[in-house]
Amino acid sequence: MHSSLLLHLTILFIFTASFAGGERFKEAPEFFNSPECLTILNDDDFVCSDKYVHVAMTLDAAYLRGSMAVILSVLQHSSCPQNIVFHFVTSKQTHRLQNYVVSSFPYLKFRIYPYDVAAISGLISTSIRSALDSPLNYARNYLADILPTCLSRVIYLDSDLILVDDISKLFSTHIPNDIVLAAPEYCNANFTTYFTPTFWSNPSLSITLSLNRLRPPCYFNTGVMVIELKKWREGDYTRKIIEWMELQKRIRIYELGSLPPFLLVFAGNIAPVDHRWNQHGLGGDNFIGLCRDLHPGPVSLLHWSGKGKPWVRLDSGRACPLDALWVPYDLLEPRFDLIES
Repeated sequence: MHSSLLLHLTILFIFTASFAGGERFKEAPEFFNSPECLTILNDDDFVCSDKYVHVAMTLDAAYLRGSMAVILSVLQHSSCPQNIVFHFVTSKQTHRLQNYVVSSFPYLKFRIYPYDVAAISGLISTSIRSALDSPLNYARNYLADILPTCLSRVIYLDSDLILVDDISKLFSTHIPNDIVLAAPEYCNANFTTYFTPTFWSNPSLSITLSLNRLRPPCYFNTGVMVIELKKWREGDYTRKIIEWMELQKRIRIYELGSLPPFLLVFAGNIAPVDHRWNQHGLGGDNFIGLCRDLHPGPVSLLHWSGKGKPWVRLDSGRACPLDALWVPYDLLEPRFDLIES
């Protein structure tokens, strides 16, 4: 009985450690808390405990390699890596992606949340880049509904970034009582480009960005956000975002995936975060994905938003200079069968 169970688990491990096409991920080293970290004696309820840093991400087959790099970078640069909990949202069809996480991070504290992509697919409008149309790209809209109600604060991270600083600094961002989320703002960006002429020519729509705003609305990237989930639920912000998505199905008011509804609901009403926490745009634009330099100033997080993803450019032999900074966090095992003799 025990031998057959062991055989089953061995086969399961070998299968789940392999990605479609034969790729496999290495096991990451285990990281331990520094002496000054809070010692949590009973961590059975780590999913809800406010003593931990909580990070939400999606797990998607196309971006799994990026997700694994994010996890490694978060743990490696944390002073208290054992006090971090990951919350992974994945489609019901691909929920077994968690097995890759277990294989590479057997000590990781995490939970998986199956996401009904069929329920959201009808609200998605085509955008300027097909990758932005993935239902999981819209999971951030529903985090307050997907994650446990006992969870009050979470950091949301995209899968095309790496951290080079302690994530607890970002998690401890001060958010005023009347604010729901925090993110780096970029007020020099041309805000008008995120919406169509149809939107701007309709006064009943465009006036939205002038009403009930604490400050003039500015662009912010939704790939890095600190979210107060309880305040989100109290304000029914999921419904507010969905209302804009429903309008988009009737009148095309934007072109860029899941971002514009966030801007319509939150721009001008977020807690600003230092730009060092989202050095975004390293993937170039949404059409070509040309190489870009870092923005001036210190760096805590590198974000390959845009079309060009570092693992894709590296594999194709067209890497950008900054893609080399992503390589140390790549856990993909080399495919020796593809190496020429």
